[in-house]
Amino acid sequence: MFQRLEGGERWAVVILQVFLGFIFVMHGAQKLFGPSFYGFPWEGYLGFFSKFGITPAPLWVWVVTITEFFGGLCIVFGFLTRFWAAGLVIDMTVAILKIHINVGFFWLTPGGGLEFPLTLGVVALVLFLMGPSFLSVDRAIGLERRTS
Repeated sequence: MFQRLEGGERWAVVILQVFLGFIFVMHGAQKLFGPSFYGFPWEGYLGFFSKFGITPAPLWVWVVTITEFFGGLCIVFGFLTRFWAAGLVIDMTVAILKIHINVGFFWLTPGGGLEFPLTLGVVALVLFLMGPSFLSVDRAIGLERRTS
């Protein structure tokens, strides 16, 4: 039965890329497009970052927005995959250490525990370590060595 799945591991990285990229595009879109995309007004993000000591807030809100939205898009297509995956690992590490670790583990805890950002950070770390999929732009243009 399991022999039929042989060769499927090359698709695992495609699934990771699309899943991780989509999640971050959506999170970045909330910041980029605000209330029209179920997010908060820009000032809300500035206040939130300031409240947790992430200053200068305007700079870091832009860095996070660009990393999540444009980095997420690049991850989906596998362009500069390791670069953007490293950025997302840093993004989630800061989110965990500044915000979520004080709330607890479980995501459904009021304020949001570290369960979800930890999962996203680990998926980004795995993608950073594995590199892009065989369908990635990185492999097509030679930025990453082709797999056999």
